[in-house]
Amino acid sequence: MSHASSQFVPLNVAVLTVSDTRTAETDTSGNYLCDQLTAAGHNIVERLILKDNLYQIRAQVANWIASDNIQVVLTTGGTGFTERDSTPEAVSCLFDRQVEGFGELFRQISYTEIGSSTIQSRALAGLSNNTLICCMPGSTNACRTAWEGILVDQLDSTHTPCNFAPHVGRKTACAGRD
Repeated sequence: MSHASSQFVPLNVAVLTVSDTRTAETDTSGNYLCDQLTAAGHNIVERLILKDNLYQIRAQVANWIASDNIQVVLTTGGTGFTERDSTPEAVSCLFDRQVEGFGELFRQISYTEIGSSTIQSRALAGLSNNTLICCMPGSTNACRTAWEGILVDQLDSTHTPCNFAPHVGRKTACAGRD
């Protein structure tokens, strides 16, 4: 049985760039993700750049998870192994369910592009309060890899045999309210 819709359903997305150095003008990764999301027909609800601070990242993503208006959170940056990289630690504790396949598939696709260096990517994803959260490395090429190899299809409600569109949306806090 397919979990796809016959019609495209745009999703409401928040994009977070985690960086100590990027600005709105130099955030090529965030710009790339927003451009691709918009071109695909999705809605950018909010976009922020935060410094690599575990607690600020966690607080922001938690606020978006709690929002009734945000279905998907995409983060770029902070997934490496430097002392300042803290996105996985900031976000993973918020997951109700981890999407193990996201990081696995990202590294598999990335291997064809950067070889064994892909083992230093801590890309990850999970679901929390009916919100999909995907954390990608900060390079624009890595965001392109994730978008083209995973996200463009998994955020498309018409993609068969399945996609994440049926799993995001109605928040548990809204259950029972119509």
